[in-house]
Formats: sequence, C-alpha cells, structure tokens
Amino acid sequence: MVDAHPSVSAFSDLYPVGERPPLRKYLAEAWRRRAFAMRLSSSRLIASLLPNRLGVLWIVLKPLAMAIIYGAIFQFILSGAARPDNFVQFLIVGVFVLEFFSGSLGSGSKSIIANTKLVQSLGFPRILLPISAVAEQAMRIVPVMVLLGILLIIFGEPVTWSWLLMIPILMIMGVFNLGVAFVFARLSVRTRDVQQMIPIINRILFYASGIFFNIDGALADFPTLLTIAHLIPTYEFISLARDVLLSGHTAPLIAWVAAPIWALVMIVGGTIFFWQAEARYGLSE
Repeated sequence: MVDAHPSVSAFSDLYPVGERPPLRKYLAEAWRRRAFAMRLSSSRLIASLLPNRLGVLWIVLKPLAMAIIYGAIFQFILSGAARPDNFVQFLIVGVFVLEFFSGSLGSGSKSIIANTKLVQSLGFPRILLPISAVAEQAMRIVPVMVLLGILLIIFGEPVTWSWLLMIPILMIMGVFNLGVAFVFARLSVRTRDVQQMIPIINRILFYASGIFFNIDGALADFPTLLTIAHLIPTYEFISLARDVLLSGHTAPLIAWVAAPIWALVMIVGGTIFFWQAEARYGLSE
C-alpha cells in the first residue's frame, strides 16, 4: 500500500499553523519543499491505480471512451459549417487536451479539503497541495498524449516537426491550470458548495471550447459571440493543439497571444489569492 502522506520528519523548521508568512518567504519555502509536492503527486497517482485491475490503462481509457461516445453521437448530428473536415481527429484532440484542464480543476479544487488532517496538524506552505494535484494530472497527461499521437497516425495525420510544439503548449497550459487550481482550492475551503459547481463548469467549457464542432463555422454569423469564444482559455489551448497536430486547422492569431497571457494572469493572481488565506487553511473544519 502506498503511503500518500510523508512522515513528520520530512517537515523541519515549519512555521506554526495559522500563520501567514510574507509572500516572498512563502514562495521560497514552497520552492525549497518542492520535492514533497512531487512525491505526494506520484504516490497518489500510484495509489489511485493500484486497486484497479487495468491499472495505468485507465489513464488513457477514460478520455478514449469519452471520445468514442461523443464521436458516435455527433458523427451523425453535425452538418454544415459546424462540422470539421477531419471530425475524428478534431474530436480526440479536443477531448484529450480538455482532460488535462478538467482533471487539474477537479483535483486541485479538493486539494486542501481532502487533506484536512494534514493541513491542521502541520505548518507548511499549503500551496504545495494544489501544486501536487496539478503535477499528478501532468503525469497522467503524458501517456494520454502518446495515445493521441498513435491515434492521429492511425487516422492518417502526417507526423511533422510542429508536433513538438505540444510540449510548450502543455507547459503553458499547466501553468494556467495551476493558477485555476489555486483559486478553486481556496474557494472550496471557504464554501464547500463550490465543489457542486465543478462538474457544471467543466460541462460549460466542454461546449464553449468547441470540442466536437467548429466554432468559427458555427458562429460565423455572430461575430461578437465568435470573439468571446476565441477568448475562452480552454478554447485557446485546444485550438493551438489542433493547429500544431492537425493538417488543415489553423488557430486564430489571438490564441497564440492570449494563451500565455491567460497563464500569466492566472498563476500570478491565483498565487496571491491563495496565499492571502494561508493563515485560515489550518483552522478550517
């Protein structure tokens, strides 16, 4: 059985529970203890897979099953400008990339409330908990991306050097996901009802990000809505992924500019927002 919680000896020179250190000192302490977040994320990943007969296969089976289900449904529903030319490839890229965000939002939002005893017992930078949650999702996305590449080749997509751009795209998306996790981790501590909103948010973003339809074609007659859709963060990252992986798909120029801006805004704003409540996390029930 894998122990997801490190021993007390791993925390030396800890500050008292209920104290919020200055931001600079707080981030320096979190960086110094980054190995704890990585150990926690890998331990939880292994622990979550061990009870399942298929083990690590579930990492890729979940997004694959979603792609098959949605593909089977919308293959016969979509028509006209809303239907992309290479529908299957278009769909699986969208589903697989959105899975990274959905997993980060879900696990990151619960990172504090799921570790109440640890948070109330020891004084350490609580920001390490949402970091470990997003790090776990980053580990999960690696085999998912490998499967994605295999599927694209099977469906006839040519392998090009542009595929390598998925690495920086996913890294930037990971930074954005981390900022979002910080925000929702704090909100979930303050109001547990936030957890009920997570599935709704994911469902809204699923449709608003154009997972299974071409937003440019569907909203061609509604320029204002099209501009708004182009500014949705998850759409930006999915659009960039399709740009570098699929032939015949070009991301709007605004996506290349807006995606890193979204990541910067969320990581800075999310970090400060999370840190401001640091003194209250250990006192939460």
